Amino acid sequence: MTDLDVTGAVTAAAAGDADAWNALVDRYSGLVWAVARGEGLSRADAADVSQTTWLRLAEHVGRIRAPERVGSWLATTARHECWRLAKTASLVSSVEPERLGGGEAPGADAQVLEAEELEALWQALGALPPPCRVLLRVLVADPPPSYAEVSEMLGMPIGSIGPRRARCLERLRELVAPFASSDGQPTPSGSRP
Repeated sequence: MTDLDVTGAVTAAAAGDADAWNALVDRYSGLVWAVARGEGLSRADAADVSQTTWLRLAEHVGRIRAPERVGSWLATTARHECWRLAKTASLVSSVEPERLGGGEAPGADAQVLEAEELEALWQALGALPPPCRVLLRVLVADPPPSYAEVSEMLGMPIGSIGPRRARCLERLRELVAPFASSDGQPTPSGSRP
């Protein structure tokens, strides 16, 4: 969707066009979700923030000053909703490990190793500074945003996104490394190589 398409979709959604509204939701729901999860919320809290963010857009869609920047507006609103939720609920930022699903059921030991590896990854992701955590989550949103959209949402120059992504991934590797043994497999909980 180009800027012109976004502007037209926002204008049409403000006029009550359900197809335009659905196009906006299809385009930006992954980004809203990534911002909410990037703030360290559990799946349930991120779902609440996502729903509230879309409600806020529904309430203000006719008053958006720059319709072509609705993605940035949604990201900022989602971030504010995360902070509001954290403040009112006195939440401590925590990352909830997601369960892998599908495929053949591996052996019990493989499942344990996979769960420990996933837990180490989530812990490392949660230990990253918020700018890195949010950037990495936004970049893996489905559908993936363009660098122009990421730049607009996060207020970051397009030319800085790739290098910062590389630095964030390197830092994530460093944080995960203590949890892996010399053969690259996660070490049992509580033990270090």
